Amino acid sequence: MNTARLADIAAQAGVSEATVSRVLNGKPGVAAATRQTVLAALDVLGYERPTRLRQRSAGLIGLITPELSNPIFPALAQVIEQVLTRYGYTPVLCTQTPGGSTEDELVEMLVERGVTGIVFVSGLHADTTADTARYDKLQGQGVPFVMINGYSERISAPFISPDDRAAMWMAVRHLAGLGHERIGLAVGPSRFVPVLRKEEGFTAALGEVLGLSEEQSREFIQHSLFTVEGGHAAANVLLDKGCTAIVCGSDLMAFGAIRAARARGLTVPGDISVVGFDDSPLIAFADPPLTTIRQPVESMGAAAVNVLLEEIGGNPAQRGEFVFQPELVVRGSTGSVA
Repeated sequence: MNTARLADIAAQAGVSEATVSRVLNGKPGVAAATRQTVLAALDVLGYERPTRLRQRSAGLIGLITPELSNPIFPALAQVIEQVLTRYGYTPVLCTQTPGGSTEDELVEMLVERGVTGIVFVSGLHADTTADTARYDKLQGQGVPFVMINGYSERISAPFISPDDRAAMWMAVRHLAGLGHERIGLAVGPSRFVPVLRKEEGFTAALGEVLGLSEEQSREFIQHSLFTVEGGHAAANVLLDKGCTAIVCGSDLMAFGAIRAARARGLTVPGDISVVGFDDSPLIAFADPPLTTIRQPVESMGAAAVNVLLEEIGGNPAQRGEFVFQPELVVRGSTGSVA
C-alpha cells in the first residue's frame, strides 16, 4: 500500500503510519482495539481489506423486518447489523413486502441455509390473531431467536420492546401542558400488541390528566394503517371530532396528519399540534420539525443481539420482556392551543 494511503488511514484511525503498517502486515504488538480501529478506517475510506485480514464469519444471523419504506425499520436493521458484524457474524436481511415472501417462507429459507439464529422485528409475534405454533416449530429445529416489538406470553423467547404505554403518557402530558383538552390518537390496526399498549396508555393518561372516562377517551382513538395515507385518513376523523392535537402511532402517520390539517387550511402547530412516534432518521428535517417519541433504537438493537448471542452460546436468556424507555423529543409541530 502506498504512503499516501497509509497516511489517509492513519489520519482516519488517529494512529501512526507505523501502527497501520503493522496491522496491514499482520505483525504483533498492536492492541486488539487499535487493530479494530484501523480496520474500521480501511472500511470507511473504501479500501479493500488484505485477504488475510478478512474475518471468517462466525455464522449467519437472519434479520426479518417488515417493509423498509418506514424509516424506523432500516434504522433498527442498521444497528443490529453493525453489532452482529462487530461480533463476527454475517447478517442476512430479509424484508417482507406486500405480495412478496411471507415470514414463514423467509424463516424456511434461513433454516435451509443453516442460520445460527434469527431476529424478528415487528413480525407475526406482534399480531394477537396469529398462530404462535410456528415459533414452537422453530424452537424444535434448534434455532435460537429474539423478538423486537410485540410481546406474547405464548412464545417462549426473549422480547425487546419500547414502553408504549409510557410513551403515550409523555405525549398526553406534553399536550395537556400546552392547554390541549381534545387530544386524539391515530394508530394502526388494533390486533397488534404495540397498538393495544398505546391505547391503554392513552386512555389511562386522558383519564388521569384530563379526567375523561375510558369510554370518552376511546372516542378519540382512530385506527388506520401505519402509513402517510393512514395518518391522513385517521386525522380527518379526529379533526371532525374537534381535536386540537393528534398523537400518531408512527412518524409516517404524523406526516399524514399534518397533510390532512393543511388540506383544511389549518396550520401546524398554530391550529393543530401533532406528535409522531419513532424519531426515524430525517424526521428532524420535516416541516415543521416533528415533535415525536423516540424509540431507543441503539440500545434496543444492541440488546437484541446480545441476548441472541447468549442464546447461541448456550446461556438461555430470561424468557419474557426487556422494556426500554422511550423519550419525548419536542420540536416544532406542537404548540399552545389556539
